[in-house]
Amino acid sequence: MSKIAYFECFSGASGNMILGTLLDAGLSLESLQEELAKLNISGFEVQTSRVVKQGISAMYVNVVTEETNVHRHLRQIIEIIENSSLAQQVKDDSIRIFSRLAEAEAAVHNTTIEHIHFHEVGALDAIVDIVGAVAGLRKLGIDMIHVSPFSLGTGFTMCAHGKIPIPVPATVGLLKGKPVRHTDIEAELVTPTGAAILSTLGDHFGAPPEISFNTIGYGAGTRELPIPNVLRLQIGEASEQPVYETDTITVLEANIDDMNPQFYDYLFERLYQGGALEVYTTAVMMKKNRPGTLLSVLAPSAIRDALIHIILKETTTIGVRWQDMPRAKAKREFLTVETEYGPVSVKVSRLGEQIITLQPEYDDCKRLAQEHPGVALKQIYQAVCEQGRAVLQ
Repeated sequence: MSKIAYFECFSGASGNMILGTLLDAGLSLESLQEELAKLNISGFEVQTSRVVKQGISAMYVNVVTEETNVHRHLRQIIEIIENSSLAQQVKDDSIRIFSRLAEAEAAVHNTTIEHIHFHEVGALDAIVDIVGAVAGLRKLGIDMIHVSPFSLGTGFTMCAHGKIPIPVPATVGLLKGKPVRHTDIEAELVTPTGAAILSTLGDHFGAPPEISFNTIGYGAGTRELPIPNVLRLQIGEASEQPVYETDTITVLEANIDDMNPQFYDYLFERLYQGGALEVYTTAVMMKKNRPGTLLSVLAPSAIRDALIHIILKETTTIGVRWQDMPRAKAKREFLTVETEYGPVSVKVSRLGEQIITLQPEYDDCKRLAQEHPGVALKQIYQAVCEQGRAVLQ
């Protein structure tokens, strides 16, 4: 059975918080120190202490270093890792994390990864955080990593380049395409190091996995916040592989009672062009007993703002509400089925290995029916289904 780790980032994530969760979940400090010793570098010490954050007991990790104001290039960091005696998988994953950090920083500063030099993330404590997290997960025997949506703070923070917005640009780049939640907490909740580790090593993002967990670890952050400043890690085993896929999408809604119904055709077209997964309407009764329309749009969270702009621009509504929702979906694949009438695209849906639907593409069937006037559309549809099942058996 697979051993699964689930990181709950309700208060963000940082390198030392990740290390804290691993130590609190059973990784011994001695084992961590043995792995870090393989880097063959000195000048640091990993200190741990038990703290309480808003009533939650958590492990706080502080990496104390002797160096100050050390800037390293990616090549230097890779050399340290490659010249170590760490396991090859630990080396590869650590280098992947630093490479993504370099790419994110280079994009922000409009330069290349060869020329970018790290400030905070090139410091020795960041090297310890990243290599320690990778080696620690391996020591705990983790096979798969799930990560919740990342909670992000707001405001500004100081760095080597001056005052920058929170979340900092590198963090935003690293979390591109990953589910996030914005909060009104004026603090940097997700650091570039934390974002790089979890976004690189994570296998699934969004909804929690269906596991029977037997270990829980809490890693503490440094600041005192209005919420518990901890990262939670649950470790457990999946009794069987899920027969469906999961992800998190955004549901946008707007109530409309005063728009020309002819405009919906163009609105739907714009929303689908903008990346919407599904657009539909529902008849509703609104205030003053007026019949109205509930517009619903399902979309990836990353394009929420773009679709809200389309709705506000192309409809008469003056407000849009949204919520992020987990969903389960059957595994899908597409194939082309050759029939005596011609080729037809078919969508196949599965739960595990079981085929639950085989859906011919309507437009293809319609085209073939028009090309063969003596053959009924439903006859072509049936032929495609029979041939498709024969191919899949």
